[in-house]
Amino acid sequence: MYINRFEYVIGVVALTDIVEGRFALLSENTVGSHDFGSRTDLPGVRVPATAEEAKRARYCITWPVTNGKPPYYQPTPSFDWSLRQGAWDQTGNLPMTDTTIYTTYPGHQNGRTIPSGYLALAFDEGTYTIPSGAYIANDNLHVAGAMVVVANTEEDTTDAGKLKYQATMDDRVVGYVQSYDSATMDITVKVSNK
Repeated sequence: MYINRFEYVIGVVALTDIVEGRFALLSENTVGSHDFGSRTDLPGVRVPATAEEAKRARYCITWPVTNGKPPYYQPTPSFDWSLRQGAWDQTGNLPMTDTTIYTTYPGHQNGRTIPSGYLALAFDEGTYTIPSGAYIANDNLHVAGAMVVVANTEEDTTDAGKLKYQATMDDRVVGYVQSYDSATMDITVKVSNK
């Protein structure tokens, strides 16, 4: 996903695993605090479960900016008490069974999943280029001016949060296609806040 133009961005916490470039709605932060409550004031985001929630899903979700140096660990590995106290009774290797190590920051790659409880950025009104596979394909989306709505879990199961074609104007429409790149199959969409 590429951000061409935006009006407003806020820091949020992912309430569920969300693929970067999906559209989500703001919700109560239910994942708890972090570092003595440092994340409790941030809103949560999640993909819409119903068509009614999809009307409010106008935030394009992406990774936060980082100044960290590679490698990046997701999640950050933790050590039990015995390892912090010398680890004489433990194996000599670092125990990281559930950690993925990235040599390139996941925010610099398309389609990476932002894990539940992780910080994210939510962009509202703006223009975004959505890569092939990150929207529900439809030949009508190849035409400038085509209306798009946000898919939801109830109607589209695992495609929830992706943009899809809408034939008629209603209050679910979140934006319009500006252009289609036939070489890459990317669509550029202008999302507007009502």
